Amino acid sequence: MNPLLSIKGTLAVGFILALAIIFGLADGVDSFKAAGMVWFHVLAGVVWIGLLYYFNFVQVPGVGAALADSDGPGPAAINKYIAPKALLWFRMSAAVTWITGLSALVKIGGGMQGIVNAFTLQDGMIIIGIGAWLGTIMLFNVWVLIWPNQKKILGLDGKEHSADVIASAKKVALMASRINTALSIPMLLCMVGFAHGLTA
Repeated sequence: MNPLLSIKGTLAVGFILALAIIFGLADGVDSFKAAGMVWFHVLAGVVWIGLLYYFNFVQVPGVGAALADSDGPGPAAINKYIAPKALLWFRMSAAVTWITGLSALVKIGGGMQGIVNAFTLQDGMIIIGIGAWLGTIMLFNVWVLIWPNQKKILGLDGKEHSADVIASAKKVALMASRINTALSIPMLLCMVGFAHGLTA
């Protein structure tokens, strides 16, 4: 049986290969734990930002085009079958990215002081601290602005909403999503830069 014929099998192959590399190259248990935690943080972040970009670059324009096409299938399939699952992965990966990011700050900073030093932009933690602040703002936008408004837009909150409420929800969700897209660019610079010598 070919594991690549299913998404679960494909993910299992990827995780097995990644763990084999970590086990093979890690220098002891502490090195393994640190590498594994940072890897999981980056993996969750790739899912989060990948979905953010999907929403902004693919789904929003696609739904707009579907609404404008009077002869087309309309946006119902995207809104009913794709958006709810994508939004679930989106907000869960955002939460996992942020939580594992805190764990990384603990490891980098030698304990809980690492979190304090990052969020107060102390020497040596300024770049990663700016990235942590940007990620925190983005997490807030996902859970406080985007998700509650998407529930109204897609009818996932079990309530009927007026056209005005839905229009307002669309505007708030779109602006929060666009802010996150803009913030993701310097946030990624800070995260990658810290690991590659951009320190302050």
